[in-house]
Amino acid sequence: MKIYFLGTGTSQGIPVIGSHHSVCHSENPKDKRLRVSVWVHSNNFSVVIDCGPDFRQQMLTSKCEHIDAILFTHEHSDHTAGLDDIRPFYFVQGDIPIYGHQRVLSNLKKRFDYIFETENKYPGVPSVVVNEVVNNVSFTIKNQTIIPINAWHGSLQVFGYRIGDFVYLTDVKTVENEELEKLKGVKVLVVNALREEPHHSHFSLQEALDFVNLIRPEKTYFTHISHILGFHDEVQQKLPQNVFLAYDNLEITI
Repeated sequence: MKIYFLGTGTSQGIPVIGSHHSVCHSENPKDKRLRVSVWVHSNNFSVVIDCGPDFRQQMLTSKCEHIDAILFTHEHSDHTAGLDDIRPFYFVQGDIPIYGHQRVLSNLKKRFDYIFETENKYPGVPSVVVNEVVNNVSFTIKNQTIIPINAWHGSLQVFGYRIGDFVYLTDVKTVENEELEKLKGVKVLVVNALREEPHHSHFSLQEALDFVNLIRPEKTYFTHISHILGFHDEVQQKLPQNVFLAYDNLEITI
């Protein structure tokens, strides 16, 4: 199974529009971050977690040509605003399955009502197959079991996902103890690490490191990274062994 990091930035991306912060002017490609998303795939399995405003560009760069489903963590725009750009997949594959919390699905139906319309639908509009994700209820896509992990983005519920030996958690501030059982034995953990300073709804760098020490995966990759965390190469030098800053277009194999 391969994990392709489509985007590793925050809701504004890096560089931030109009910012004069030194990281925003970096020439290092690892300091340029699209909105956060990953593509998890193998020979007969292909899912994207979150579908933000950079989705089209991410699909072209990654050369992803087929998706079995889109999994949503939550409804914020940097995770959902690219839904209309599933059209090329729809034209080839037909209706695209999407998975998310009922609250997220309801939000998408309001914002993209024309996609969910069943009568007098405009030609060329994509269609989706809606699947509700419920905590503690695993589901299967192409014979691959997916375990939802309940977490909190401040006061907002979000879902992470375990797929085999891989766990993806983003926009997380707290994870309740009973959910930690779902992370046991994970080989690769991806989790958000926004910045060094505390934040009301995201792990800070130290909180993310503390979480890694609690879970003890074989390898960890930090994502949803703000420009104020610092330059990629400088931050990486300070991290423990087997903890890495992810960057756009990084691909790893499990």
